[in-house]
Amino acid sequence: MVEYVVPTPKRRRGRPRAGESDARERILAAAIDEFGEQGYDGATMRAIAARAGVDSALVHHYFGTKADLFAETIGVPMRPDLAIPDILAGPEREVGERIARYILESWEQPEVRRRGVALLRTTIGNRLTTPLLAAFLSRELLSRIARALEVDDAELRATLVASQIAGLLITRYVVRLPALAEASVDDLVARVAPNLQRYLYG
Repeated sequence: MVEYVVPTPKRRRGRPRAGESDARERILAAAIDEFGEQGYDGATMRAIAARAGVDSALVHHYFGTKADLFAETIGVPMRPDLAIPDILAGPEREVGERIARYILESWEQPEVRRRGVALLRTTIGNRLTTPLLAAFLSRELLSRIARALEVDDAELRATLVASQIAGLLITRYVVRLPALAEASVDDLVARVAPNLQRYLYG
C-alpha cells in the first residue's frame, strides 16, 4: 500500500504563523522601546522585528512603512505626510488654502479631534515623545514640503507653516480660546491661508 504524504503548504513570507496571534502586539511593544531608545531616525524596521522576535516582513505586513508603524505606536490621528503630495500638486497660488482647509476639516471630525487633542496634551513638553514627534514631522512632512519648494530657505519656510498650524490647533482645540473655538472653518481658512502662502512662496 502506497502512503501519500500531503505536503505542508509553504507559509507566505510576511504572513503570521499559526499561534502568532499576539505578533502585532509584540511588534507594537518592540516599536515603543526601539523608538524610545533610538529615536525616530535611528529606529529601523529590522531592529523592531528582532526585538519582537518576528521576521521583518511580518512588521511590513502589519504596518507597512516605518512612518505607518510610528503613527500607530503614538496614536497619530491623521497623516498629513500622505496628503501633502496631492496638496502640493495643485495650483501653487492655492497651496496655503489647501493646507489650512485639509488640517481644519480633518480636525473637525470627532475621532480625529479626540485623538489629536490627547496626543498634543501628552506630547508637548514630554522629554521622550516630543523629540520623537518632532523627528517624525521633520522627516516625513517638512522635508517633503521643502523638497517641493526648491529654494535655499525651504526648511525654514516649511517649519514656519508647521508653527502656524500647531499654534492654531493648540489654541482652537486644546486651550479653546473662545474666538478661535467658535470661528467657522471657512473663516479661519480665509484668515490663515494667506500667511501659509506667504511663508511658502513669499
